[in-house]
Amino acid sequence: MKTEKSFESSLKELERIVEQLEEGDLPLEKSLELFEQGVRLSRDCQKRLDEAERKVEILLKGDDGTFTTSTFDETEG
Repeated sequence: MKTEKSFESSLKELERIVEQLEEGDLPLEKSLELFEQGVRLSRDCQKRLDEAERKVEILLKGDDGTFTTSTFDETEG
């Protein structure tokens, strides 16, 4: 069973991958593998940031100027 990584651990892993790629001393296949992992992690992190932004917007949006909460619907876009 696969457990989902936290945003912070995904970001830390992405930073590690970038550092390895910047060193430039990896074989081509390993570089491509790390690049693919980095793209997946980057997309995952961006998705989480987008979801967090939508949640914040929902929390802050109130007709009478007060802070309110609302059900977060992932299908809204």
